[in-house]
Amino acid sequence: MTDTLGQAGAVEQPAAAPRGGRFSWFTPADGAAPALRASRDDPASASAYRHFFDEAFMRRLERLQLVSNRTHGAASHGGRRSKQRGTSVEFADYREYTPGDDLRQIDWNVFGRSEKLFVKLREDEESLTVHLLVDCSRSMDYGRHNKLMYARRLAAALGYTALSSQDQVEAVGFSERLTTHLPPLRSKGQTGRLFNFLSDLRPAGGTDVKGALRAYTAMHRRSGLAVLMTDLLNPGGLEGLTSLLDRGFEVVLLHLLDPLESDPEALGEVELLDRENGEKVRMSIDASMVEAYRRRLSEWIGETEAYCARRLVRYLTVSTAMPLEDLVFHQLRSRRIVA
Repeated sequence: MTDTLGQAGAVEQPAAAPRGGRFSWFTPADGAAPALRASRDDPASASAYRHFFDEAFMRRLERLQLVSNRTHGAASHGGRRSKQRGTSVEFADYREYTPGDDLRQIDWNVFGRSEKLFVKLREDEESLTVHLLVDCSRSMDYGRHNKLMYARRLAAALGYTALSSQDQVEAVGFSERLTTHLPPLRSKGQTGRLFNFLSDLRPAGGTDVKGALRAYTAMHRRSGLAVLMTDLLNPGGLEGLTSLLDRGFEVVLLHLLDPLESDPEALGEVELLDRENGEKVRMSIDASMVEAYRRRLSEWIGETEAYCARRLVRYLTVSTAMPLEDLVFHQLRSRRIVA
């Protein structure tokens, strides 16, 4: 780990996170994250996830779509109008009408039978693949609002949104390497597979964002929209974005921070525990050290934001204290990550 006020790295790489991120601020007895177990907040099955995402929440997700600013790969029977002019006007399938669709494509015969609006899909409509990349390193198993639990629920919401829009969804968990992989899903009927996959993600190992993303891009010939959910507690981790960008991926970086990391409360004699390598450090923390940590954290986030802006990566810091509904329907919408 770097020093609390560690110097910034090379010009193209933001500094490492301030000390206190991978380190729990409390002693292990007080600061250990709760074990992952089957519960309403930590579902262990698709049915539990569906119970957590009530019907009203899921219906709202179905009205959203992840925003892609480019065309990726070949046209297929997807739910997005290709930015390329297609040559075929052959009927392919139906999907539910969403605001902004061409009213001329509504099938009124279907409306007469079902009283629901559906539009016809043509062969020139494209399918986007949404790649959900979830950091499962041990540092994510921490916080007043456990970061990995939050990331799993967020990935479930975004994945369900994508499947509802007839996008393809692929997911992976990673730490020092790719730990588990879910092949592409192609319909909302496969939602259970996605939820089961995410509920099975467990914290393990250290973090190597760069290595994991390199391995992931090596598996793919075709690009898509990559949504990376991580706490970024890995020096040099942002270099991993280069692998995705060079392969033509659009990238969304959702930077998860727990309130205990963004606004630490510990003062006095404490024992810090590095959750990834088990290192323990005893030290005395006073108000000036906490203030210095907060300044360094703010600088680090600013440097990361600037780094992403230069590469057209959509970046958003996410507090795990924020209700998921507020994040999805307000914050992600305002940043044009969903619409």
